[in-house]
Amino acid sequence: MSKKTVHVVGTGTIGEPLIGLLADFKEDLGIDEVTYHKNTPRITDRPKINALNRRGAKLAVDDEAKKGFHEIGLTPELETVEAIDNADVVIDCTPSGIGHDNKHKYYENFTHNTLGFIAQGSEFGFGKMYARGINDAVMSPEDQFVQVVSCNTHNISVLLKTLALYGDSEENLLDGRFVCIRRANDISQAGSFLPAPQVGKHGDSIYGSHHARDAASLYKTLDYDLDLFSSAVKLNTQYMHTIWFDIRVKENTTVDEVIEKFEANDLVSMTEKNMSSLVFSFGRDHGHYGRILNQTVVVRETLTVRNGNEIVGFCFTPQDGNAILSSLAATTRYLYPDDYHDRIQALAPLFFDEV
Repeated sequence: MSKKTVHVVGTGTIGEPLIGLLADFKEDLGIDEVTYHKNTPRITDRPKINALNRRGAKLAVDDEAKKGFHEIGLTPELETVEAIDNADVVIDCTPSGIGHDNKHKYYENFTHNTLGFIAQGSEFGFGKMYARGINDAVMSPEDQFVQVVSCNTHNISVLLKTLALYGDSEENLLDGRFVCIRRANDISQAGSFLPAPQVGKHGDSIYGSHHARDAASLYKTLDYDLDLFSSAVKLNTQYMHTIWFDIRVKENTTVDEVIEKFEANDLVSMTEKNMSSLVFSFGRDHGHYGRILNQTVVVRETLTVRNGNEIVGFCFTPQDGNAILSSLAATTRYLYPDDYHDRIQALAPLFFDEV
């Protein structure tokens, strides 16, 4: 059997924990080698690189950057093109737009021996959209380029799946309206913090912000045409994204029935906590790299049903965690299409029914 190698490009808020997760669970997932690419040699990143190396991951850099890494005491084991060429799966976790650049510069030239290339939510149009538990049924090994949707798109999508699209069609959904209340920047990022709330524009005349557009596009892979609209605002906090949702369904329901549906979905976590800091703290204490891998954390006390068919509530988005899960599921599917679902059950202890 040939060696199974996964290569991660980028060591940011998604890349670093994903590398660690792959390295820690590689035996369960059937992965032999984990490599990763770091673009710029920064002395402040040295502890992170050393920690990833200790977990068994192997550093790859551009040939012209090798000297800079050696100067800060780091020894790369691979060169960029070599690492991509060796990989069965490449997961691109670079900032917005760079994934598309890498696709044109590298990935399209390595389709002869790499099973799949995966990019993150910012890379709209990179490939077929994917979210674990939403559109697995239409994913195929022929989908060599895949875009894992954003963390808030995961959240919106699982809300819709749980409350209105749990059958074989979208017949129970009338429409969905969402306000994505986003955190300013990640605690790992030094810049882009906000002094005050900042409202976002509605760049899409049909869907509003990209979150509803992306959720609708994701469901179009299942031949659904959903009436969705979202707005976005950034708050001056570093903890978590929050979503207010208003989902209208055709069949009348009750709060108890809504809670029962949420509790039946393994990708949904419930909480009695009504502050994002408390949910964030739970993830920090009990998650892998501080991440909650569930796709949403629904605040139980905020749930209400208006006029018998309008489900309203608040939930928190485990940013990065849900995208990391989908990236890992897509990777394992490329490697083991017949039993990938069983293999990723090794991550079950990292899911929480309640936060």
